Amino acid sequence: MKILVVNGGSSSFKCWFHELEEPLPSAAPRPLWQHQVPWHGEQLDSLLAPVLEELWSGAKRVVRGPGEIEAIGHRIVHGGAYRATTRLLPDVRATISRQAEFAPAHNRFELEAIQAVDSLLGPHVPQFAVFDTAFHATLDEAAYVYPVPYAWLGEGVRRYGFHGISYQYAARRAAQLMPADASDSLRLILCHLGNGCSMAAVRDGKSLDTTMGFTPLEGLAMGTRSGSIDPGILIYLLRHRGWSADQLDEVLNRESGLKGLSGLSGDLREVLAAAAGGSRRAQLAFDVYTHYVIRAAGAMLAVLGGVDALVFTGGVGEHTPALRERVGAHFAFLGLEVDAARNESVSGDSDISAPQSKVRMLVIHAEEEWEIARECYRAAKEQPASSGAGY
Repeated sequence: MKILVVNGGSSSFKCWFHELEEPLPSAAPRPLWQHQVPWHGEQLDSLLAPVLEELWSGAKRVVRGPGEIEAIGHRIVHGGAYRATTRLLPDVRATISRQAEFAPAHNRFELEAIQAVDSLLGPHVPQFAVFDTAFHATLDEAAYVYPVPYAWLGEGVRRYGFHGISYQYAARRAAQLMPADASDSLRLILCHLGNGCSMAAVRDGKSLDTTMGFTPLEGLAMGTRSGSIDPGILIYLLRHRGWSADQLDEVLNRESGLKGLSGLSGDLREVLAAAAGGSRRAQLAFDVYTHYVIRAAGAMLAVLGGVDALVFTGGVGEHTPALRERVGAHFAFLGLEVDAARNESVSGDSDISAPQSKVRMLVIHAEEEWEIARECYRAAKEQPASSGAGY
């Protein structure tokens, strides 16, 4: 099955194409074609059209025409009640539009990308939504219900969790990298660290808890997002400083985290460079960021009742040895020992723990596009013309 993937984020779109056939490999193969498109608010139909046309025209073409594309998969951050990969029929699109309020940096633009693909390829090509929240559908009620008035739950106020597409791949890949005598009920602390950051406690491939909740703002300190803070701060700013909801949204989502603390950037590479140059605020930003990771990992450890491996994925997780080293040192009491040389020179998916370490530390390259393609392949065979809501 020839599948196109459009993975939309707040600042870029990753486009990916491959032909899938049984048996599907567990590790991600090299795609036949891929392209990352920076996005700064332009009309998506005019932005994506010349890129996707490369599939069937020019030197990079891999199909004879758009009619050869058999399915298209889109990453959708928030799907509300939709918790499984679903064909993008009108009712599903309407739900994605309504959820834009809860994932403002993503859903609206992802819906625009769906419409842009409609215009370019026509309505005959089935498109599927692959939801970042779906992996966390296994959370127990105690893990997803907030301690607020119970009536709020009926209004959809609950913990959903995000980065599920990344976690689904990382959990399966981690199981392959673990020693043969690893526990049958593998306990993993998965850390997806990029501009957005979250963590999940996973046992036997199923999510038990995660740091993001109702929106992608909860949890760890991030590139430009605050993560979890005392809600009393917001009440104080509303009541005594005259802040508006829009001001809070702007500051908490785009002016906080590493950027807010360092005063420089939400890019950890720039923050670490400034810290090395003597910037106290940059060093503080890294220290706070790391402290949030360590504290959340401790919480995930308690939920799991132990851990077999800490897994780092995402741009920061894969490329920041100093962060992994510091986290490893804090969990030395578990018998975790990080191999310094392996940590500094990671190549591909790797086990960077010392041979004698009682807990493994793994680095796994994020492969969201491949996981979306796998989900799209499965869904295209199961639901060629139907949609399905519910848990």
